[in-house]
Amino acid sequence: MAQRHVPQWVKSVLELGPVLGFLVAYFWFQDRIFTVGGQEYSAFIAVTAVFVPVFIASMAAVWWLTGTIGRMQVFTAVVLIVMGGLTVWFNDDRFVKLKPTLVYGAFGAILGVGLLFGRSWLRYVMEELMPLQDEGWMQLTRRVTGFFFGMAILNVAIWQFMSEQAFVLWDTVGQMVVTFAFFIAQAGLIQKYSTAEED
Repeated sequence: MAQRHVPQWVKSVLELGPVLGFLVAYFWFQDRIFTVGGQEYSAFIAVTAVFVPVFIASMAAVWWLTGTIGRMQVFTAVVLIVMGGLTVWFNDDRFVKLKPTLVYGAFGAILGVGLLFGRSWLRYVMEELMPLQDEGWMQLTRRVTGFFFGMAILNVAIWQFMSEQAFVLWDTVGQMVVTFAFFIAQAGLIQKYSTAEED
């Protein structure tokens, strides 16, 4: 399918809408217990059961509108489907709470393997967004690899030692804020090694 351009706000709504919807639904129903087929489910698990198909539908809409979808998004969706499905099937929220750690850990491992071979596999994903010199890509990849592993560990710490409400805030908003702040902090490196022509 040929790539098509759609307004950025449409993509943002489709990509962020399900996540923010999960946040609102959880806090709206957090004190309720849902009974389905004689089995009781907490609000977290019930909202997860709804969130997974909504997330899949939103990704399908992005693909249908734009004609393209990122490999990282596909991988994240597969992990979400598997871990979300196990969460509902076994009525155990530990599966979906482990999902961010698996995603970040996998991305970190993939980039780490590339570094061992002297390659920046991050470059293949982001080169169109920010053209950099080779050394710039290697430095950025090392930083991003460390960031991913750090996020994987931090997710476990928040899940294990903080409240469920804190985890939901972290999973829906906190990760986006921290990731955004991390890449803003790389502005100096990006500017130093940028090969983009000045306007």
